[in-house]
Amino acid sequence: MAQEVDDWMATYDNPMKETVQAMREVILAADPRISECIKWSAPTFTYKGNMASFFPKSKKHASLMFHTGAAIPGDFPSLEGDGKEARTLKVASLEDLAAKRDEVEAIARAWCDSRDEA
Repeated sequence: MAQEVDDWMATYDNPMKETVQAMREVILAADPRISECIKWSAPTFTYKGNMASFFPKSKKHASLMFHTGAAIPGDFPSLEGDGKEARTLKVASLEDLAAKRDEVEAIARAWCDSRDEA
């Protein structure tokens, strides 16, 4: 885990903080190729480019935007959106994250694999 993201999390005042932190841990543990940093004033996951950033103002769910999520190979029903590029993953609670954990891990690995093939 990156210290700058730890520092950001320490000051993050949001009812979804615990869920955001848990999502962070799941994604970083899913694939050792993934790094994190602060970009656009939010935690951002990277591997050979920007993978996804949290939307820190969301208070009803933890919201993670995959910048080019439409290009991630595979079928991921939890990725929402029908635009040209971005997809959003919304997690309502720690229980919701537990239910989606396998999919979240698969999304992270699929991103990294697709970047290695590019």
